[in-house]
Parts: sequence; structure tokens; C-alpha cells
Amino acid sequence: MRLKLLSPGEMSPDQKQTYDESIAGKRGAPPPPMMAWLNSPEMARHATRLGAVLRFDTSFPAKLSEIAILVTARHWTAHYEWYAHKRLALQGGMDPKIIEDVSKSLHEGHGVSGALYDEAVKMLGERGLVEIIGLCGYYTMVSMTLNTFEFDLPDGEVSELA
Repeated sequence: MRLKLLSPGEMSPDQKQTYDESIAGKRGAPPPPMMAWLNSPEMARHATRLGAVLRFDTSFPAKLSEIAILVTARHWTAHYEWYAHKRLALQGGMDPKIIEDVSKSLHEGHGVSGALYDEAVKMLGERGLVEIIGLCGYYTMVSMTLNTFEFDLPDGEVSELA
């Protein structure tokens, strides 16, 4: 870890407010990248709120969100993100192909082709497509944060990504 993460007692009032808001939400704990973002309290506040919406309040089941998160984690070789979300994605049973296709296209093709766009809108709706784009963008920021500050996996965990 390249960055000293603050304990709640070391935080400024702005940092502590964001921290307290994050643990009071659906996560119940501060998301690890937020602990780095607290160096910019206003950014941390907005990013954490956006993350909560994208993680818990999209128009499709959480298991489909996890596919977009994993595609993003794989794209960025974000070891911690992969570790944190793989088990959640495996709990689903729905065919995640369209989510995976759109996510890969966004990352690798820098957009979505006409045919894939039409299929995505048909299956997910325009709101769903907007939310997939939001998930990929948000988790790109998460992945970059985790990678840049070299967040460690929990003790005893070994990365599955090369």
C-alpha cells in the first residue's frame, strides 16, 4: 500500500462526514477506494454516492452489475476488485452475455457498434445501457485507484489475474 489510510480519529470533519455516510449506507463499511479518495473529501463524497447508486439501485439485478464490474476489473487487471466481486457475480444464474459484450466493447472498442447498441437497448432498455456505461466508468476509477495505491488483497488471498 502506497498510501497511509486514515483511521476515523485522524480524519478532518469533512472526511469523517463522508466516512460516516458510507458506513451508514447499504454497504455497511467504507469501500476501500474511498479511503484513498478521502484525500479529496468532496470527490470522495460524490464518488461514493455514485458508487452506491450504481451498485445497489440500477434497473437490473445486482448479479448483472457484477458482470460489468468484473469485465472492468479484468480490463484494468485490478486484483482487489476482481477478488471483491467474483463471488458476487458467481451467485447469479442469468445469462450475462449482453452485459459482458457491452462492457468489453466499451473498454476495448471505446464505444458500442450499431448492432450491439440495438441489441443492448432491446434487452436492457436505454436506462440499463446508461447504467452499464456508468458502472464501467465508475469501476474504471475504482480500478485505477486500487492499482495506483497498490491496495493489498486480504491476508491469505492470492490474485487470480495475471
